[in-house]
Amino acid sequence: METRKIISSIAYFSIFFAGFIIPIVIYFITDDREVQHHAKKALVSHVLPFASLILFLVLFFGSSTFGSIILASVLCAVLYLAVMIYNVIQGIRVLMDR
Repeated sequence: METRKIISSIAYFSIFFAGFIIPIVIYFITDDREVQHHAKKALVSHVLPFASLILFLVLFFGSSTFGSIILASVLCAVLYLAVMIYNVIQGIRVLMDR
């Protein structure tokens, strides 16, 4: 198996153990454009849930209704799950790519 595939997939799988730190490190350490491309995509998908968390906190502290807080919580949970599934699929796709 090629090293570039393993490093690219680690950038996606790092959502489970290192958040957005590993894609940043991979992006700046490697010279391979393909690996940098995957690290950049992984970084964007890792940062997206944090942006939604900020939106959730604004809604949580700015809203007075319980229903909107529940809705924001459900939307954030769905986004986190979708991003996690996306990263797993992309990591496997990179590993299986010929």
